[in-house]
Amino acid sequence: MHLTGAKRAALALGGALLLIAIATAAAAAGGGRHKIDGSKPQWEANTHFKQIGTVPDGKRVSAKVWLAPNDQAALESLAQAVSDPGSSQYGAFLTHDQYVSRFAPTQAQLASVEQWLHGAGLNVGAVGPDNHYVAVTGSASAIAAAFGTQLGLFEVEGKQVQAPTSDLSVPDSVGGLVLAVTGLTPVGHVVTPADLGAPDAFVNATPCSAYYGEKVATTLPKFKGKFLPYAPCGYTPQQLRGAYGVTDSHLTGAGQTVAITDAFDAPTLQSDASTYAVRHGDPAFGGGQFSDRSAVEGDSTNPDPINACGGNGWYGEQTLDVEAVHAMAPAANVVYYGAASCYDDDLLAKLAQATEEDDASIVTNSWGEPTVIANDPADGCTEQTPCLTIDQTLVDAYHSVIWQGAVEGIGFYFSSGDAGDEGQNAGYVHPDFPAGDPWVTAVGGTSLGVDSSNQRLFETGWGTSRWDLNGSSWTQTVPFLYGAGGGFSQIFQEPWYQKGSVKHDPTGGRAVPDISMDGDPTTGMLVGETQSFAGSSVFGGPGVHYGEYRVGGTSLSSPLLAGAQAVAQQGARLRIGFANPLIYDLDVKLHGQPTYYDPTRKKPDLGNIRSDFINGENADGGIRYTVRTFDQDSSLNAKHGWDDVTGLGTVTKAYFDRLSQGSR
Repeated sequence: MHLTGAKRAALALGGALLLIAIATAAAAAGGGRHKIDGSKPQWEANTHFKQIGTVPDGKRVSAKVWLAPNDQAALESLAQAVSDPGSSQYGAFLTHDQYVSRFAPTQAQLASVEQWLHGAGLNVGAVGPDNHYVAVTGSASAIAAAFGTQLGLFEVEGKQVQAPTSDLSVPDSVGGLVLAVTGLTPVGHVVTPADLGAPDAFVNATPCSAYYGEKVATTLPKFKGKFLPYAPCGYTPQQLRGAYGVTDSHLTGAGQTVAITDAFDAPTLQSDASTYAVRHGDPAFGGGQFSDRSAVEGDSTNPDPINACGGNGWYGEQTLDVEAVHAMAPAANVVYYGAASCYDDDLLAKLAQATEEDDASIVTNSWGEPTVIANDPADGCTEQTPCLTIDQTLVDAYHSVIWQGAVEGIGFYFSSGDAGDEGQNAGYVHPDFPAGDPWVTAVGGTSLGVDSSNQRLFETGWGTSRWDLNGSSWTQTVPFLYGAGGGFSQIFQEPWYQKGSVKHDPTGGRAVPDISMDGDPTTGMLVGETQSFAGSSVFGGPGVHYGEYRVGGTSLSSPLLAGAQAVAQQGARLRIGFANPLIYDLDVKLHGQPTYYDPTRKKPDLGNIRSDFINGENADGGIRYTVRTFDQDSSLNAKHGWDDVTGLGTVTKAYFDRLSQGSR
């Protein structure tokens, strides 16, 4: 399961502007205006998205005003220096207090921005961690006047959505203090996994295999001349630790802390994770090992976040993330930060909180969104100038938090997505965001075979074509069902750490992903969660109770890697921080043994047979059999060396050994 694919949910947030109000606001501010370049959504160039009016003046509108760090150029330079193994400053991270004294907006600067916002007739709400942002609300007319724009209503895919019709501006008196404004449009800024009860139950059907290849479907037709194995029932923590070399490292992640961000907060998150761990031979979370620092109701400035975000559809994502981290690093501490909504500025606010608290040095995030809205040459969007959903001001807001993390020794990990090159899903080939940002670690997905001894049998790129049983043969019904995200960015240039490792870049852009872990739902992880069962199953009768099922997606890949990084940090006895420069620096052989597993090393089966209960819970409605293939990922391909499905490959014991030996 990966929540990167965007349901571009459209919510009318409000706003119209009278030109005289702009002039009045400018005069009150004492003169000129400072334009925030790149704050007008680029997708407005798409002629299919027509403006149909303006938001009513009295409509309530919310936003976050992000403050610029002091000496931003020095902050970015230091973030690179402390992250680069080739730098004399490598690993010389700042404490949180040192960051605040050098780079955080001061109380006086915050007061100046708040004074302007109050004077513009806006209500000033919460102040973000380390003065990163100020939350504001006000009427549409007041918001529009304050930021020197109109708030238009646009028709986007059959829904009315709000967006500013021009670049925002602020008075010159605060022009050097305001970095970005987020929350004024939902388009491109909603990520997806109603009430908030237990999610509907799902149970694996049988036959399935306890380990890869245990059971072969000899009673079903051959697929391209060969009987295929039944899919694994779902790998357990011991199987995953064994396959990735964690067991042989004798490390557990002790002394390390991993943070997880998602939307909302499942009430049974910790108890389910502990139940699952004990059922599969691992210890439950000990006292103080798990902490929940989620947002409370009302924290979100976005309207109706539950309906917009799918509510309890996020509970399975939370469960997967916590259990995957604990599976790879059973002794590591885990901190869960549940955002008040699935809007990326609310999620970004939780990243800022994790960075301010500075308890976790590894932050895993299984969410994101397409970077480009589908376009056609007739729409005013072209291959050379695509209509982006991600505006520069949002990128700036992310960087203000991510650079702080980098200088403090905190690394951010993002799932690369489950829609391959995004061509089929979004209509345009491009990596997702934030995974495509060069300052985060993009985690791709693989298909993993684990043998009866918990060793890696094979690992290849995750990309799936679906074939259904049609009498005595198999018929392809979905040529591309899902697969790991990747590709080359058109908005971010190739970063310094990828030069030399990415040898077939046709664009000169940032290449995605950097590294990968198991993500294929066919070879996914078994997880346990409290669910709502309509009927009887192997887990009991109807009602709300615990059950288990297999799940995948790069939503699995990212927390698996986060757990592996906790193990690596324990071995290295220090923080890794922003990991990409180190990951690429380790792209060499150690005593003849590769640091990463190359997905082309061993050819796997063509695919597996998946058994599914038609009703999702038991065999009463029958069982459906399908073939799920391997390594067929849209236009992306797993190759020797770096590739756009798996990056440099997946971790091995050599990875942990090299860090433990201090070879960084």
